[in-house]
Amino acid sequence: MYHDPALASAARADVRPPSAVSRGVGLAGLLGLCAWIGVARRFGMDGPYSALVGVAACAAPMVLWSLLVDKVHRNPTTGIDWTQLRPWRETWDVSVAKLTGLWLTWGGMAAIFALSRVWWATRYANYPFAMACLGVAAPMLFVLSVPYVLWLDRRLVEPKDGAWSLGAWVMGVPGHDVAAIHNHLRSWAVKGFFLAFMLGVVPTGFGQIVAADPGTLMRNPLTLAGYCVTFMFVVDVAFATAGYVLTFRPLDSHIRSANPYAAGWVAALICYPPFVLMGEGGVLDYHAGSADWTHWLAGHDWLLAAVGVALVLLTGIYAAATVAFGLRFSNLTHRGILTHGPYAWSRHPAYLSKNLFWWLSAMPFFATTGWVDAVRNTAVMAAVSGVYYWRARTEERHLAVDPVYQAYDAWIARYGGVPRAFARLAGR
Repeated sequence: MYHDPALASAARADVRPPSAVSRGVGLAGLLGLCAWIGVARRFGMDGPYSALVGVAACAAPMVLWSLLVDKVHRNPTTGIDWTQLRPWRETWDVSVAKLTGLWLTWGGMAAIFALSRVWWATRYANYPFAMACLGVAAPMLFVLSVPYVLWLDRRLVEPKDGAWSLGAWVMGVPGHDVAAIHNHLRSWAVKGFFLAFMLGVVPTGFGQIVAADPGTLMRNPLTLAGYCVTFMFVVDVAFATAGYVLTFRPLDSHIRSANPYAAGWVAALICYPPFVLMGEGGVLDYHAGSADWTHWLAGHDWLLAAVGVALVLLTGIYAAATVAFGLRFSNLTHRGILTHGPYAWSRHPAYLSKNLFWWLSAMPFFATTGWVDAVRNTAVMAAVSGVYYWRARTEERHLAVDPVYQAYDAWIARYGGVPRAFARLAGR
């Protein structure tokens, strides 16, 4: 592993380690997304393809900022040496094996999507729309992968990655690395599974934001609060979708490793369809006989206003945690360590704010059907929070091999607002 002078300097000075992503990246993406939302509202473009343009409007400024301002393509972590340019004959065989591995992986993903009925249903998300998008993109991806791989392999310090190992194994070429193959397959499993979900949910919130009537919003504070919450989720989904698409070494946004622990996968997948346990009728459904915060606080205007503001703030923290990733958002992967924004206060600001939002908005300790359901819902909600604690711990275990994360973990334990608050509560 290369020596990071900035990390060594931070350790000596006992200051926060440098973040893998600059603040400017996320801000550029947020401005691009907001600008497109303004255009879409002006011309009434609230359809699904307008939502996809919103993702592109979010992604493009982040790419430009990363390359032109942060110059991430020159980071040692890209694995690219721009001063070398190998002859074609030296990398041709490597590139052929790598393309074989990539195409085999994509073909397997296409078969899973085509044969499984869940990807063609609309119960959890608009998966048919996602499949249509991937169907259009697939031929272009196959064609463009050829010049991209041929161009990149001539510049990579070590071009024999997991895709090469898979292709070499299939072709009977010696020297392949089984561990690299496993990491390659895990990485693409993450990208395929979550990208399909994100593409399916992109249009919903975007359409609501664009089509909303400003007059109605300003007349009803509760409607305005709901609009703000939806806007935050639109931001979250746009950044997340861009993150799953833009996994490229020249952007230093490639996947270093995918979580190798089964517990990490179980903890994450049960939070997403089709494996989700928190949905209606699921094992961890905490909505039996429930009503939301507007029901229980009806007639108490000041409480309604206070809770509405709190929910908007919590969703804002959740969205800010995704914005902080810039181009690099992804579940179950290591794509660089974040130490800025909400991550300067907590290791897991998104999980913490999301769970506090659920507790406050659902109020599971009340039930219209009596105290038994209230007790049950509270216990199940506690179990849901436990799942997210489990997810957090498995992610920490995965990232703990990185010296940057080790330095960040030590720093935030000493200076992070949330860890220090929990330490005081525990009497430490």
